[in-house]
Amino acid sequence: MGLFNKLLGNASEVSPEKLNEKYKRLLTDNEEIELGFQLLRDTFVFTNRRLILIDVQGITGSKVEYKSMPYKNISRFSLETAGTFDLDAELKIWISSEDIPSVSKKFNKSIDVYEVQKYLANKVM
Repeated sequence: MGLFNKLLGNASEVSPEKLNEKYKRLLTDNEEIELGFQLLRDTFVFTNRRLILIDVQGITGSKVEYKSMPYKNISRFSLETAGTFDLDAELKIWISSEDIPSVSKKFNKSIDVYEVQKYLANKVM
């Protein structure tokens, strides 16, 4: 079911240790990855200072875009839980005064989306 969820675009959790090792060059002094999720090729990580979106582009995946969103710039977020027939939960994040969400990520049922929401709430509020 893991590959099926990745093909559908649902995120699965990745250990902070593995992500810190892979993306340590992106981190500032005293910054650590605390929570991270992987899609088929893309990754998004929550550090103790910001949210980093890692977007692998192109067929070969040699081009990568890194988007950095400090928690202070997140104006609001929403969480839609999975239902009986809708098997995934969705997290949406708005930056500053934008009308549409800047980030929209889906999670499979194996992820405790309430813990993700709690983590983000603690960082934003």
